[in-house]
Amino acid sequence: MAYVVLARKYRPRDFHEVRGQDHTVKALVNALDFDRLHHAYLFSGTRGVGKTTLARIFANCLNCEAKISSTPCGDCIACEGFKSGNYPDMYEVDAASRTGVDDMRKLLENVHYSPNVGRFKVYLIDEVHMLSTASFNALLKTLEEPPNHVKFIFATTDPKKVPLTVLSRCLQFHLRNIEPTVIKEQLASILTQEDLQFDKESLQLLARSARGSMRDALSLTDQAISHGGGSIAIDKVAEMLGTVRTDEVSEMLNMLVKGDRSSILCFVNQLSKQAVSFADLLENLQRTIHELALAQITGQTDTEQLQPFIGKFSAEWLQVAYQILVVGLRDLKYAPDHKVGFEMTLVRMLDFEPVTGTNNESSSSKNERAAKEVVSEHGNAAKPKLESKSSKQISSTEALDSQSTPSKKDSVQSTKTTKSDDSTRQHSLVSKDTTADREAALRDPIVSSLMENFGAQIIDIKRT
Repeated sequence: MAYVVLARKYRPRDFHEVRGQDHTVKALVNALDFDRLHHAYLFSGTRGVGKTTLARIFANCLNCEAKISSTPCGDCIACEGFKSGNYPDMYEVDAASRTGVDDMRKLLENVHYSPNVGRFKVYLIDEVHMLSTASFNALLKTLEEPPNHVKFIFATTDPKKVPLTVLSRCLQFHLRNIEPTVIKEQLASILTQEDLQFDKESLQLLARSARGSMRDALSLTDQAISHGGGSIAIDKVAEMLGTVRTDEVSEMLNMLVKGDRSSILCFVNQLSKQAVSFADLLENLQRTIHELALAQITGQTDTEQLQPFIGKFSAEWLQVAYQILVVGLRDLKYAPDHKVGFEMTLVRMLDFEPVTGTNNESSSSKNERAAKEVVSEHGNAAKPKLESKSSKQISSTEALDSQSTPSKKDSVQSTKTTKSDDSTRQHSLVSKDTTADREAALRDPIVSSLMENFGAQIIDIKRT
């Protein structure tokens, strides 16, 4: 017997087997069970989320010989016809290859004739947004007042290209991207039925790489089985996808904690020899930083390898690191090659000290402590002086603090000379030298990025 790919072999046959589209399934089941059937439906969503599958199941429910129900019998001629894909009253049209108005007119010529064997003629038009304007116009009249024995089901990946006149005549259902956890569970169930060996980390990587598409996940699983010689292992899957394992990401985080520039650049060279996709690696690091930021709030993470890193990064550093990764991924196309762009992104991250939350005082606590020590002549607390660091060890907390604070010496001098004029006092704090330093600092790409994205302001400048 010829081999059947997993995506076809395990295609859902009824609503109970559909995964990740509960909102749409519930609406269709209720419409069938309560006999509230519309004449036209439109399913939208990305590839491989179940648009055509739901359309076929719905058509089967409409034509089951037992009765119109959300649970067809599965044994009648109609159900057997849908299983084999040869039901005579089911018309599937690929609009991508039949876009012309003549094709649409030929299709509509037979609409008014009664069904051959079933209750309804069901017209499934896939990728309906590819139809020409003339084809849509030819369809409108029939779609507005179709015969009672006709049902239209449209499927599209781009509903914005479908004319509003067509959309207004349909019940619209948007199929969501399927969650990685749902895909992972489905893959585990299928591989268990196939009696194949696998590990959870491999399935997690496959589910994440599918980007919400169950069909893509099953296709990648087929490829992984062939690549691994009949089993699925994390090393083989990572090699196939051109990505890194979770333990390699953990190793990279450990180097960031230590600030070990030479080791991390050597590690990047090793990844380059493995033909790793640096764009995917940046996205992987974004997800990791996001997971660590949430773990600091909840105190736990689903990834065991990340558990030791929960307390090793300050919350402020995680925010800055995530922003650097976002900018790095966005600007990757402008780099001479992806490796150079990835290395520069890591160097930017290393320019910020990833101090732990337990050892790093927040800006508010520093300000409160400094305010108690610095008191003006009239007994009013002067503005606190923030602790300054070298440009390579600048705290992300201070970089994100939007309160501009003068030094103690300048504040006292300004209070003595101008007590009432706030603008004059602020002007006296800025000398000619500091103005030049500020202009030089503003030209620094990291400083300008922080000011643009976080609204940060320069507080103090220390020359090194």
